[in-house]
Amino acid sequence: MLRKLPRPLLIRLSYPFKLIAPLLYKGNNVECPVCERSYSKFLAYGTMNRDNVLCPGDLTLERHRLMWLYLRDFSNFFTAPHLKVLHIAPEQCFHKKFKQQKNLDYLTADLVSPIADMHFDLHKIPLEDNQFDVVFCNHVMEHVDDPIQCMSELYRVMKPGGWAIMQVPQDIARATTLEDKNITSEADREKYYWQKDHLRLFGMDYPNWLEKVGFHTEIFDKDKNIGKDKMERYRLMEKEIFYIFHKD
Repeated sequence: MLRKLPRPLLIRLSYPFKLIAPLLYKGNNVECPVCERSYSKFLAYGTMNRDNVLCPGDLTLERHRLMWLYLRDFSNFFTAPHLKVLHIAPEQCFHKKFKQQKNLDYLTADLVSPIADMHFDLHKIPLEDNQFDVVFCNHVMEHVDDPIQCMSELYRVMKPGGWAIMQVPQDIARATTLEDKNITSEADREKYYWQKDHLRLFGMDYPNWLEKVGFHTEIFDKDKNIGKDKMERYRLMEKEIFYIFHKD
């Protein structure tokens, strides 16, 4: 169902699912720091069928829980007096929580999502320059036609001194990004890019793409700052590299 239904419909169907699923997974083997509940296990998820990764309570994955821990424990996102935030393709697990934060001037945007405040094409953002202190744009750049143009637009609307989290699926075994115009079928895209609607698979050169438009890169050391016990408890991805991108 996750692979066949369109994303707007999945978003709507997720609400009744989140009411029922936690009852089926009562326990204390794993914990989600976002919904602050523990479970017997998480659900499997993904085209590669990763086991024990999808929280039944708020549908967080490994990357969502890692981002939450960074925001909560290692940034000023919850403590700064005022932050203007742009959230592209807002994740359901964050949307309501961020909307409720009194210190945030929070704007969401997407091409089609029913929970977004604005709908536009990321290649041409209809917003003025130097507006936002924080930008989130996760698992988007593998879908767009021209990621450099989209990254440039996000850089343009950020304030100097602002920072961004822009996660992507990243193959850490690849030195350079795989992007081949001959890979066009859904079957081939799933084979080479990991998902049928992806247009590329980023490699270890992913930060270089953002640095081309002006960002500079910080890598968050999750092994040092979070530790292996909590990483296992929260079911984080061991080899995921977590970047924060800054605008001078």
